Amino acid sequence: MIPSGVEVYVASTPVDFRKGPLSLMALIRDGGIDPFSGALHVFRSKRADKIKIVWFDGTGVCLFAKTLEETTFCWPKIAPTRVRLNQAQLLALVDGLDWKKVRPVRVRRPQSVG
Repeated sequence: MIPSGVEVYVASTPVDFRKGPLSLMALIRDGGIDPFSGALHVFRSKRADKIKIVWFDGTGVCLFAKTLEETTFCWPKIAPTRVRLNQAQLLALVDGLDWKKVRPVRVRRPQSVG
């Protein structure tokens, strides 16, 4: 389960998947983001069939990894940028779905009539 309000950043360039959680945290730091901010950081493999997510939960560094056997993940175009996703988009990405089709619904705040 993803904590409410957590930020999600996707690195659009592939990384060496031999890297462990501390090396990935160093990449985050070198990219100008605080790796201990509580944000989830998503990395892709060269063949786009593997995903790694690192997250500092306040007590330690967590690493989530997944490999798709018969297809690839839907990734943003390869560029030296980070893409920010919402929680629903991250869940779609991890499930191997096209996260770009997931759009947040804008809910208008109710107003009392007085």
